[in-house]
Amino acid sequence: MLTSPTRTRLLLVEDNPAHAELIRRTLALATAQVEMTHITDGEAAIDYLQRHRPHADSEDMPLPEIILLDLRLPKQDGFEVLRTIRADPALAHIPVVILSSSSAEHDIWQAYTLHANSYLVKPFSFSEFVALMTSFNAYWLEWNQFSHP
Repeated sequence: MLTSPTRTRLLLVEDNPAHAELIRRTLALATAQVEMTHITDGEAAIDYLQRHRPHADSEDMPLPEIILLDLRLPKQDGFEVLRTIRADPALAHIPVVILSSSSAEHDIWQAYTLHANSYLVKPFSFSEFVALMTSFNAYWLEWNQFSHP
C-alpha cells in the first residue's frame, strides 16, 4: 500500500556539522514536512537502525522512511552502513541516498553495487549545495511515494 505521510522521517548520517546544519536548514524550507534525526558516525547509525541501546524503544524512535548517508564517516564508513542496511530484512526496504563529496567512479560504482537508491555529489559552492538539497527535497520528500511494510 502506498501512502503519503504528513511528516517524512529522515535519518541523516553526516559527520560534518556545517553540512548537517545546511541540510537541516534546506529541509526546513521544503514544502514537505520532515522529521529529521541526525547521527554523526556509522556505528551509531547502525545502532539506531537496529534498535541497539540506547535506541531500543522503537515506539519512541520509529524507523526512517529515507536515509541520507555520507560515505566518509568515523567508526564505520557509509559503505559498511549501507551493506548492513541491505543485509537486514527489517531495513532493506528503506531508500538510501548517498550524499558524498567523492565523485570517484569506484565510490559511485560501489554504492550502487550495494544497492544505494541514489548517489549525489556534494558541490563545493554554497549556492550549488542549496540547489542540490532543494532538488533532493522536491524529488525524495515531496514527489516520491513511500511504501510502509
